[in-house]
Formats: sequence, C-alpha cells, structure tokens
Amino acid sequence: MSKAPTNIISILGCGWLGLPLAIHLVKEGYTVKGSVTSEDKMGELTQAQIQPYQVMITEAGIESNDIAGFLESEILIINFPPSRREDVVLYHQAQMAHLVKAIEKSPVQKVLFISSTSVYPDVNGEVFEHETATPSKGSGKALLAVEKMLRTNIRFMTTVIRFAGLIGYDRMPGRFLAGKKNVENGDAPINVIHQDDCIGILTGIIRQQAWGDVFNACTDEHPTRREYYTQAAAIAGLELPTFAATADPHFKIINADKIKQRLNYSFKYPDPVQLLHTGI
Repeated sequence: MSKAPTNIISILGCGWLGLPLAIHLVKEGYTVKGSVTSEDKMGELTQAQIQPYQVMITEAGIESNDIAGFLESEILIINFPPSRREDVVLYHQAQMAHLVKAIEKSPVQKVLFISSTSVYPDVNGEVFEHETATPSKGSGKALLAVEKMLRTNIRFMTTVIRFAGLIGYDRMPGRFLAGKKNVENGDAPINVIHQDDCIGILTGIIRQQAWGDVFNACTDEHPTRREYYTQAAAIAGLELPTFAATADPHFKIINADKIKQRLNYSFKYPDPVQLLHTGI
C-alpha cells in the first residue's frame, strides 16, 4: 500500500447525485476522479474537470479501464444503489466484496458510503442511527449488510450517510403520484432531502473529518403524503391524486439531529412543502 495522495477524492458512481457532487468538490479545490459504467459518459466528466474512469462491478468482479488508478486517492465515496433483483442482498454483498479487496490494495484511507433510510423498518415513530431493527425491504437489508462490511474493515475508516428520499431539479415530486386513485398510506409522514443539502452534508463530512460514524440525513419537516403530493401535483398543473382512508398508517420519521449537531449544519431546504413553491 502506497502513501495516500492528499486532496484527491474518488467518486464511484457519477450519476444524479455523484456528478453534481463531483463538480462541487472540484470547485472546492479538490482533485476529483469519477467513475461511470459506460465509455460514452466519460466525456461529460472530462468537460467538468473530473478525471474519468470506467468502472463496472458485478458479482463476478470489477471491470475497469484502470481500477488501480481510480483508487489512487485518499478518500473514496461509494455512490451506487443496490440493483433491483430478487437476490439483491447476496448480489450487493458480492459486488462490495470485490470492491473492498481493491480498496485494500490501494492507498485509500477513508470511505464515505452513501446508504439510505430504507435500512429502517416502519416503526410508526422516530428512528435514530443507533437503531438495530431489521429492515423490511431487500434493498435495505443489502445496504445494512454492506454498511457492516465496510465499517468493520480495519484497513480504512468508513462513515455512512443514510439519505432519505432524494428530490430536487429533475426529480419533481408532482409527477410521482399525479392522477393516481386511492393511494394508500396518505396520512404517513414523508422523509425526503434535496440534492443541494446532500452535497452540503457530504462536503461537510469531508471538510470536518467526520469519519468512523453513521448519520441520518433528512429534512426537518415531515408533511403527510396526502399534503405533500397533492400540493406537488397542483403546483405542477397535474391531475391531483386521491387517497384511500387508512385507519392504521405505517411510517417512520427520520431523525437527523445528529448530523446537524456534528457538522453544525442547517438545512438549505428544511421544509419540503415550501420547497415545492420554488421549483428547484
């Protein structure tokens, strides 16, 4: 293992969140390496002053034009979600096992793993980072297993950030439920976070060296599905959804106090309903 190059960050997965994050970190003065799965996307990274790499990880291994070069950095941000498949838990762990082996051969010292609040089941109340309940969804089980795999590796330090539902820019919630009838669970509170706050929090973790921890990230306010998606459709000029009467809603409320306190972070968009009126 060679000495870690300082001020260099590799981002595995430059998609909806990874690309604007990479662009932001370049503006912050970091040297950024970014990965995409297809060669035709590499030009976009080059234009943004991001060093481009092609990386594809399957259960069989890593396919890359230069995985060693991509991992020649101090910090690795892992940003690709579990695949939608029946064997997602085993498959995602197999993918990450190959990646961990590659990291162990690299100078990477710190890993920032982008996880999801799907690791929490519906408990009809607040959930915190120390929760140990078993996820109900396959994707949540896969993420929780990978979190453990990374955090128990003594070769590098890992921080896990569990984002709520991602919104902002081209992810306009007005389209999600527009025109749908008798939607279930209308009285359940929602958990979302804007792309800009995701980037602000990830940058804060790096700047403030908040390594070796687990954080939730979600807006301060939690409107109901009925309130939020009805207003979203109305503002977008789309047909309003209707909601079925639900005597026993199932939900969770993501508590993000820990990340706000640790980073002294104030959300740019703390209220999802107010955000709807900005069009951002």
